[in-house]
Amino acid sequence: MTWCGAGRMALAPVADPRSLSSGFQIFVAGSRNFSKTRFFAPSASLPASFASVKAAVSMSTSSSQSVKEAVRTDKAPAALGPYSQAIKANNLLFVSGVLGLVPETGKFISDDVEQQTEQVLKNMGEILAASGASYESVVKTTIMLADLNDFKKVNEIYAKYFPSPAPARSTYQVAKLPLDARIEIECIAAL
Repeated sequence: MTWCGAGRMALAPVADPRSLSSGFQIFVAGSRNFSKTRFFAPSASLPASFASVKAAVSMSTSSSQSVKEAVRTDKAPAALGPYSQAIKANNLLFVSGVLGLVPETGKFISDDVEQQTEQVLKNMGEILAASGASYESVVKTTIMLADLNDFKKVNEIYAKYFPSPAPARSTYQVAKLPLDARIEIECIAAL
Protein backbone atom coordinates (compact mmCIF):
# COMPACT_ATOMS: atom_id res chain seq x y z
CA MET A 1 0.00 0.00 0.00
CA THR A 2 1.28 3.50 -0.84
CA TRP A 3 0.26 6.96 0.38
CA CYS A 4 -0.69 10.00 -1.67
CA GLY A 5 -1.62 13.59 -0.89
CA ALA A 6 -1.88 16.95 -2.60
CA GLY A 7 -2.45 20.58 -1.65
CA ARG A 8 -4.90 20.87 1.25
CA MET A 9 -5.68 17.19 1.18
CA ALA A 10 -4.56 14.86 3.94
CA LEU A 11 -2.30 11.95 3.10
CA ALA A 12 -4.34 8.88 2.31
CA PRO A 13 -3.61 5.27 1.37
CA VAL A 14 -3.89 4.05 -2.23
CA ALA A 15 -4.67 0.40 -2.85
CA ASP A 16 -5.12 -1.77 -5.90
CA PRO A 17 -8.78 -2.91 -5.74
CA ARG A 18 -7.77 -6.33 -7.12
CA SER A 19 -6.05 -7.05 -3.82
CA LEU A 20 -9.28 -6.40 -1.88
CA SER A 21 -11.33 -9.51 -2.59
CA SER A 22 -14.03 -8.84 0.02
CA GLY A 23 -14.59 -5.20 -0.86
CA PHE A 24 -13.39 -1.83 0.27
CA GLN A 25 -14.83 1.53 1.27
CA ILE A 26 -14.06 5.00 0.00
CA PHE A 27 -14.86 8.01 2.12
CA VAL A 28 -15.46 11.15 0.09
CA ALA A 29 -15.08 14.36 2.06
CA GLY A 30 -17.06 17.47 1.29
CA SER A 31 -16.64 20.80 3.04
CA ARG A 32 -18.72 19.68 6.02
CA ASN A 33 -19.93 16.17 5.53
CA PHE A 34 -18.64 12.77 4.59
CA SER A 35 -20.30 10.20 2.42
CA LYS A 36 -19.29 6.58 2.36
CA THR A 37 -19.48 4.35 -0.71
CA ARG A 38 -18.82 0.63 -0.63
CA PHE A 39 -17.20 -0.94 -3.66
CA PHE A 40 -16.72 -4.66 -4.27
CA ALA A 41 -13.82 -6.11 -6.17
CA PRO A 42 -14.76 -9.15 -8.24
CA SER A 43 -13.33 -12.44 -7.07
CA ALA A 44 -11.86 -13.05 -10.50
CA SER A 45 -9.13 -10.79 -11.79
CA LEU A 46 -10.14 -7.40 -13.18
CA PRO A 47 -10.28 -6.89 -16.95
CA ALA A 48 -7.15 -5.45 -18.52
CA SER A 49 -8.89 -2.09 -19.03
CA PHE A 50 -9.04 -1.74 -15.22
CA ALA A 51 -5.44 -2.73 -14.59
CA SER A 52 -4.42 0.83 -13.71
CA VAL A 53 -7.44 1.61 -11.51
CA LYS A 54 -6.49 2.56 -7.98
CA ALA A 55 -8.72 3.60 -5.05
CA ALA A 56 -7.76 6.79 -3.26
CA VAL A 57 -9.09 8.09 0.00
CA SER A 58 -8.78 11.73 1.02
CA MET A 59 -10.02 14.09 3.67
CA SER A 60 -10.75 17.79 3.20
CA THR A 61 -9.61 20.21 5.84
CA SER A 62 -11.97 23.18 5.61
CA SER A 63 -10.95 26.34 7.45
CA SER A 64 -14.50 27.74 7.63
CA GLN A 65 -15.54 28.10 11.27
CA SER A 66 -19.25 28.98 11.27
CA VAL A 67 -21.77 26.54 9.87
CA LYS A 68 -24.82 28.19 11.40
CA GLU A 69 -26.23 31.67 11.84
CA ALA A 70 -28.81 32.72 14.43
CA VAL A 71 -31.87 34.66 13.27
CA ARG A 72 -33.51 37.20 15.57
CA THR A 73 -36.43 39.58 15.01
CA ASP A 74 -38.37 41.84 17.40
CA LYS A 75 -41.47 41.26 15.26
CA ALA A 76 -41.91 37.82 16.85
CA PRO A 77 -41.79 36.81 20.52
CA ALA A 78 -38.31 36.36 22.00
CA ALA A 79 -37.15 32.86 22.81
CA LEU A 80 -38.25 31.72 26.27
CA GLY A 81 -34.94 30.01 27.04
CA PRO A 82 -31.39 29.43 25.79
CA TYR A 83 -32.29 28.88 22.13
CA SER A 84 -32.64 30.92 18.95
CA GLN A 85 -35.84 31.92 17.18
CA ALA A 86 -34.31 30.27 14.12
CA ILE A 87 -30.99 29.00 12.76
CA LYS A 88 -29.74 29.20 9.17
CA ALA A 89 -27.50 26.28 8.20
CA ASN A 90 -26.58 24.73 4.84
CA ASN A 91 -29.30 26.54 2.85
CA LEU A 92 -31.96 25.53 5.34
CA LEU A 93 -33.80 27.48 8.01
CA PHE A 94 -34.78 25.73 11.25
CA VAL A 95 -37.48 27.71 13.09
CA SER A 96 -37.89 26.88 16.77
CA GLY A 97 -41.33 26.14 18.18
CA VAL A 98 -43.50 29.26 17.94
CA LEU A 99 -46.26 30.14 20.39
CA GLY A 100 -49.28 32.42 20.01
CA LEU A 101 -47.73 35.24 22.04
CA VAL A 102 -48.12 38.89 21.10
CA PRO A 103 -44.54 40.16 20.56
CA GLU A 104 -45.13 43.53 22.25
CA THR A 105 -46.66 42.10 25.44
CA GLY A 106 -45.26 38.58 25.70
CA LYS A 107 -48.79 37.40 26.55
CA PHE A 108 -51.09 35.05 24.65
CA ILE A 109 -53.48 36.71 22.25
CA SER A 110 -56.24 34.71 23.99
CA ASP A 111 -56.95 31.25 25.40
CA ASP A 112 -58.78 30.32 22.17
CA VAL A 113 -56.93 27.77 19.99
CA GLU A 114 -58.03 29.49 16.75
CA GLN A 115 -56.66 32.86 17.81
CA GLN A 116 -53.47 31.28 19.13
CA THR A 117 -53.04 29.41 15.81
CA GLU A 118 -53.41 32.65 13.82
CA GLN A 119 -50.87 34.38 16.08
CA VAL A 120 -48.44 31.44 15.89
CA LEU A 121 -48.52 31.57 12.10
CA LYS A 122 -48.14 35.38 12.03
CA ASN A 123 -45.15 35.10 14.36
CA MET A 124 -43.68 32.33 12.20
CA GLY A 125 -44.17 34.53 9.12
CA GLU A 126 -42.12 37.31 10.75
CA ILE A 127 -39.29 34.91 11.57
CA LEU A 128 -39.37 33.51 8.04
CA ALA A 129 -39.28 37.04 6.58
CA ALA A 130 -36.37 38.06 8.82
CA SER A 131 -34.51 35.03 7.43
CA GLY A 132 -35.23 35.77 3.78
CA ALA A 133 -37.77 32.94 3.57
CA SER A 134 -41.56 32.75 3.30
CA TYR A 135 -44.44 30.35 3.87
CA GLU A 136 -43.87 29.10 0.30
CA SER A 137 -40.35 27.95 1.17
CA VAL A 138 -41.42 25.85 4.18
CA VAL A 139 -40.80 22.16 3.53
CA LYS A 140 -41.72 20.61 6.92
CA THR A 141 -43.78 21.62 9.93
CA THR A 142 -44.42 20.00 13.26
CA ILE A 143 -47.56 20.95 15.17
CA MET A 144 -47.91 20.23 18.87
CA LEU A 145 -51.40 20.51 20.32
CA ALA A 146 -52.56 20.49 23.92
CA ASP A 147 -55.74 18.77 22.69
CA LEU A 148 -55.89 16.74 19.48
CA ASN A 149 -59.61 17.50 19.30
CA ASP A 150 -58.51 20.95 18.02
CA PHE A 151 -57.01 19.32 14.90
CA LYS A 152 -59.82 20.33 12.52
CA LYS A 153 -59.90 23.96 13.75
CA VAL A 154 -56.12 24.25 13.37
CA ASN A 155 -56.20 22.70 9.88
CA GLU A 156 -58.68 25.30 8.62
CA ILE A 157 -56.41 28.18 9.70
CA TYR A 158 -53.16 26.43 8.72
CA ALA A 159 -54.41 25.87 5.15
CA LYS A 160 -54.73 29.66 4.63
CA TYR A 161 -51.00 30.18 5.22
CA PHE A 162 -49.35 27.38 3.27
CA PRO A 163 -49.90 27.28 -0.51
CA SER A 164 -49.97 24.07 -2.51
CA PRO A 165 -47.99 21.94 -2.38
CA ALA A 166 -48.32 22.11 1.39
CA PRO A 167 -45.24 21.23 3.43
CA ALA A 168 -44.76 17.79 4.91
CA ARG A 169 -46.18 17.78 8.42
CA SER A 170 -46.46 15.91 11.69
CA THR A 171 -49.07 16.70 14.36
CA TYR A 172 -48.97 15.46 17.94
CA GLN A 173 -50.96 15.88 21.11
CA VAL A 174 -48.49 16.59 23.89
CA ALA A 175 -48.85 16.43 27.67
CA LYS A 176 -48.06 20.12 28.16
CA LEU A 177 -46.75 23.10 26.20
CA PRO A 178 -44.71 26.07 27.47
CA LEU A 179 -46.80 28.66 29.35
CA ASP A 180 -49.82 26.34 28.96
CA ALA A 181 -50.13 27.21 25.28
CA ARG A 182 -52.82 25.44 23.24
CA ILE A 183 -50.56 25.09 20.18
CA GLU A 184 -46.90 25.28 19.16
CA ILE A 185 -45.55 24.98 15.61
CA GLU A 186 -41.96 24.58 14.38
CA CYS A 187 -40.79 24.42 10.80
CA ILE A 188 -37.93 23.87 8.36
CA ALA A 189 -37.66 26.03 5.24
CA ALA A 190 -35.39 25.93 2.20
CA LEU A 191 -33.38 29.10 1.56
